[in-house]
Amino acid sequence: MTTPEAVGAPPPPPRRQGDFAAKALLVVTAVSGVAGLVYLGVMEARRAKLIPDGVPSPSFQMERYGGGTLALDELRGSVVMLDFWATWCPPCQEEMPSLVKLAKEYESKGLVFVAASRDDDDVKYEVVDRFVKRRLPELAPYVVYASDDVARAFRVEALPTLYFLNREGKVSDAVRGMMSEPALRRRIESALEQ
Repeated sequence: MTTPEAVGAPPPPPRRQGDFAAKALLVVTAVSGVAGLVYLGVMEARRAKLIPDGVPSPSFQMERYGGGTLALDELRGSVVMLDFWATWCPPCQEEMPSLVKLAKEYESKGLVFVAASRDDDDVKYEVVDRFVKRRLPELAPYVVYASDDVARAFRVEALPTLYFLNREGKVSDAVRGMMSEPALRRRIESALEQ
């Protein structure tokens, strides 16, 4: 048997590291693209379970932290950022300081923040009061208590769940799950522009 070298054929070119790096980059890019599509599909499926954009929001009256009531109908003319949360929910706890900060920042532009607590009825007053006083006193003016009927009407199956209601009281955006402050800011600005 003769080898290519024996008959005068040139030896195969040596493998270059650049070829391997290019192939590895191509594989990583393809895997990232597929992962991104899967992520978008999951997010779209989660969004599909919420109230669709353009639908009038359910109208409810909710008890305010510290006394009084709040009816969503009273907020027509403002963009409402309605966050369903609970004191026992770690992502809610992590996201809440950003929500409060952004609510204060955009209040002068017509944003109203409503933090609808989903804590259990038998302990809601105590646990929300403890959370507000110990962890986030700035949250107090925004807190209301959302009953099971309110949660069902807004299709709240997981926390946090965030809705934006436009100035006519219709759903303009909704998302289930925690978001970063930059993502929240983009959604707020988009809701205010509508």
